[in-house]
Amino acid sequence: MSIQKIITYPNPLLRKKNAKVTTFDDDLKKLVQDMKETMYDAPGIGLAANQIGVSKQVVLIDISEEEDEKKFMVLVNPVLTDGQGTVVDEEGCLSVIDYTAKVKRFQKIHVTAQDVEGNPVEFDAEDRFARIIQHEVDHIFGKLFIDRISALKRGLYKKKLAKILRNQT
Repeated sequence: MSIQKIITYPNPLLRKKNAKVTTFDDDLKKLVQDMKETMYDAPGIGLAANQIGVSKQVVLIDISEEEDEKKFMVLVNPVLTDGQGTVVDEEGCLSVIDYTAKVKRFQKIHVTAQDVEGNPVEFDAEDRFARIIQHEVDHIFGKLFIDRISALKRGLYKKKLAKILRNQT
């Protein structure tokens, strides 16, 4: 178990659709532990496997109720259905450096997935919890929150990022 490097935009791995998980074994459990350590170290409230370079349909969502608590949910092969209502709120991303934007998402969703053992998981999520799940599930299908903002705002971010990257070298 170890903290992994978080891949950042424009790395092409973030644009790939991740493979479904078909084997629920110790390797998957190790991946989840690495993701947990990486997410909380960042610190983040969600993480998709491709954000650490693993093209599998695995996401972690922080469900802690206390500030010092580290409680999370694993969703393997998640499918979102029955989106209802819309809410616009601020989002950021561990893979999109130095940028936040208002993003429109469903207010309520239905989630079907598997846990780390391969057991079925099914529930409804609302509000902030639903937003985080939608954001992370987008990742495993190669979509970033900046794909959900206007072309103008996305273009401005790309210019800003180019400047940030130039200054890092």
